[in-house]
Amino acid sequence: MSRTIAALTLEARAFAPFGEVLAAEGPPDRLINAGRCGRWHDRAGLDFGPGGRAGISLFRAEPSALPHGFDLLERHPEGSQAFLPMAAAPFLVIVAADEGGVPGTPMAFRTLPGQGVNLRRGVWHGVLTPLAPPGLFAVVDRIGAGATLEEFRFPRAWTVTG
Repeated sequence: MSRTIAALTLEARAFAPFGEVLAAEGPPDRLINAGRCGRWHDRAGLDFGPGGRAGISLFRAEPSALPHGFDLLERHPEGSQAFLPMAAAPFLVIVAADEGGVPGTPMAFRTLPGQGVNLRRGVWHGVLTPLAPPGLFAVVDRIGAGATLEEFRFPRAWTVTG
C-alpha cells in the first residue's frame, strides 16, 4: 500500500527550503545586447563544494504520468544540482527535508512550462521525472571527487497525484 501526496504547482516561496525556481518571470533585472535581451541575473546559489567545479551535462529521461509511484530519493552532499528543461514541458520535482540523515515526508511540485529548479547541496530529491517527451534537460552540477551521491529507499512507496 502506497502513501499519497498531491503535486503542488511550483512556486518560489513554497520551494525555497529546497532551492530556487529558475524562470524568466516579471521584468528582467537589466537589458543587454543593445536593449534586445532581458537578463534575469544570478538566480541560483550554485555550490560545488571544496575540490569541485561546475559541469554542464545533458540528461534524457523517460516521461512518467500522474499518478506517479516512487520509493527512491537521492541527494548530493558535495554540491547543488540545477535542472533546466530544454523543451517547454512540465516535470515533477519531488523533495524532502533531511530528518537525521534520512528524508522526511516528501513534497511534490509540478513545474510550469519554462521553469527549472536549482536544488541546494544535500537536498533529498526524486529522480528526474519529466511529464511529457522529450525529457531532455541541461543539468549544472558538481564535477569532482568525493561523496557525490547518497540514495534512500522508503520501505513503503509513495504516490504523487495531480
